[in-house]
Amino acid sequence: MIHSDVLIIGSGVAALQLARKLSCDINVIILTKLKATDGNSNLAQGGIAAAIDIEDRPDKHYLDTLEAGRYTNDRELVKEMTEMAPSLIKEMVCDGCTFDRAKDGSLLLGLEGAHSHNRIVHSGGDATGKKVMKFLLKETMHARIIEEMVVYELLVKDGRCIGVKGKDKHGETNIFLANHVVLATGGLGQLYSFTSNAETVVGDGIALAYRAGAEVADLEFIQFHPTLLFVDGKCQGLVSEAVRGEGAFLTLQDGTRIMKNVHPMGDLAPRHIVSQTIFDYLQAGEQVFLDVRHIKEFTKKFPTITKMCEENRVNLSKGLIPIVPGCHFVMGGVKTDHYGRTSVKNLYAIGEVAYTGIHGANRLASNSLLEGLFFGKRLAEILNQTVKQASYSIIETSSRDMGTVSLPDKAVLQEKMMKHAGIVRNKKHLQEHLKWLESFQIKELISCSIDEKSKEDIQVIFMLITAWLVTKSALLREESRGGHFRGDFPSEDKGWLEKKIILKHEQEQGDFYEQIKAAFAT
Repeated sequence: MIHSDVLIIGSGVAALQLARKLSCDINVIILTKLKATDGNSNLAQGGIAAAIDIEDRPDKHYLDTLEAGRYTNDRELVKEMTEMAPSLIKEMVCDGCTFDRAKDGSLLLGLEGAHSHNRIVHSGGDATGKKVMKFLLKETMHARIIEEMVVYELLVKDGRCIGVKGKDKHGETNIFLANHVVLATGGLGQLYSFTSNAETVVGDGIALAYRAGAEVADLEFIQFHPTLLFVDGKCQGLVSEAVRGEGAFLTLQDGTRIMKNVHPMGDLAPRHIVSQTIFDYLQAGEQVFLDVRHIKEFTKKFPTITKMCEENRVNLSKGLIPIVPGCHFVMGGVKTDHYGRTSVKNLYAIGEVAYTGIHGANRLASNSLLEGLFFGKRLAEILNQTVKQASYSIIETSSRDMGTVSLPDKAVLQEKMMKHAGIVRNKKHLQEHLKWLESFQIKELISCSIDEKSKEDIQVIFMLITAWLVTKSALLREESRGGHFRGDFPSEDKGWLEKKIILKHEQEQGDFYEQIKAAFAT
């Protein structure tokens, strides 16, 4: 058994920001599934939103965030985050993080969808995630990072999270005890066949928390990024929204601009609007392209995207990049308070795995890295005051063995999620999909021990559990809002504005439609 004061599961921006802000006398261990840079943070092409320009203000950033989130956001948290954003950037610059600058030496500020002002700070053009991760890793030298460790169980004793179980690269079980356990595992993008997410991002943090009795919330709100490079029937990577911010537009092969007259902001409309529009054309058999011919020095401004296109034999001299929408970000997750505390004592969640309320029903572009920096620092301030050495040394497990259960092929699960719980949803398809998911003994997967399962099977089990939670949530919310679009309820319903869909393991008894607490006004 290995002891630590703070145990962080995941190694993205939120995790590393927390680690670097914790006092050096605190024993910190970071567990990560593969390598420390194999998650979504390292892939992030977009930047960090902050009202830095003299003509911009945090209250404008605040209002843009609420508009994108369709006003279901936690307004207090949004206000605090948008006000703190400029100082977070300034702090990183002072500590040695480099960002792109204009000729006059000021920070270069880009524009992205649904923003009313140029306020996106980038590093390395479209390599912000990679640059920020490199900076943060240098800043967390005091933390011990253990790679290739798949965490598969949260250890809970007397209502308190005291550690985790994980399997190493040899498949051997390891036990880590800590007084504070932090989930920073990222989202769930790999539940879908079309996604911008890293291979490691399968929703395991949500499944871990749910199995441990923590509340999860609003998992129906999933953002589908409008522009993923689409070649040979597969998604090959993300084409940043910053490309449209520089003047690119969405078009058909014949030059028809598809966002014209759809939304006042045109090609820079909120992501759910753009994704649904593209989806409609794809359903009609049309291929959609991103026209970049009007962007000067495209290859210089977007070196990562240029390389990706070249590797996939896309001729950029023609200026048309074939795209498709795919799963990008989940706004829901493990429910937390304003500091990252979950409903299980001493268990925390930060970053994309967490539902904080900041993003509401749809995330504003470039608010994700910002949220990770904001909550990493915020949680560190609490833990620096409360950390005590872990005292638990005996682990008792009473879970019964699962026995033999059948599991679906991963690719089949992803295809079914895309088809039935993807960009456009309806009651019939959601019910059919829920029935299919439950045919794999979901209740057994949630309640029983998975100690004897392989790392590969554990990942599929977590995907099944999280897919089930997403599908249930999508079935419950009978309206369309933000990242959740119901073809049978295509409009926003004011009656749903203040409602959250909160699911918890102990509540799952009988028909979930009968659970009054599954959807209630906050």
